[in-house]
Amino acid sequence: MLKPNILIADDHPLLLRGLEEFLKERKYNIINTHSDGLSAYNAIIKDKPDIAILDIEMPNLTGVDIAKNCKRHQIDTKIILITLHKEKKFFEDAVKYNIHGYLLKEFALTEIEACIASVSRGEPYFSEKIYKRFTNVSERNSDIEKLTPSEIKILKRIAEEMTSTEIADLLSISVRTVEKHRANIIRKLTLEQKPNALLIWSQKNKQLLL
Repeated sequence: MLKPNILIADDHPLLLRGLEEFLKERKYNIINTHSDGLSAYNAIIKDKPDIAILDIEMPNLTGVDIAKNCKRHQIDTKIILITLHKEKKFFEDAVKYNIHGYLLKEFALTEIEACIASVSRGEPYFSEKIYKRFTNVSERNSDIEKLTPSEIKILKRIAEEMTSTEIADLLSISVRTVEKHRANIIRKLTLEQKPNALLIWSQKNKQLLL
């Protein structure tokens, strides 16, 4: 399998150079490196790398900003964020904007190859430490068992970012029925009544919906 073309952006020169050298030694194709978010985003638009490894905090545009723009403009480059942050908000942003990889800097060099391999297969990869901190596998498995087959079918479509109208058209049911299912799913999963609550949960737990 061909190794992906990779862009790296980090505003810390030592970290940027260290990661670049580490991956080049392992024969990865590093096509660009950047020290700010705007130049990285412009290069993503121009060169269309398979993967962009981005620091979450950079001048001009953050890694999350770049991910938002890529999602908005349907750019196929897969985003891996590297961060010092362990706060839940950053993790939820990563899920919300379809970020494919999320690594803590302290474990970046030990996890980066596994992350790249997973992302190249189309499978999300989150640092084990951060994933365990904000998820509970046994609890999630128990939650999914509460749902009916119809509710799981709708949850899968929500994970694909389909609207209630699109889901209704696809499944040949009314929008009102979809909304009723959504309300039942939120209740059964004991989620907060927030606009993106189901989207965040479904994308964070895609593996349970397979």
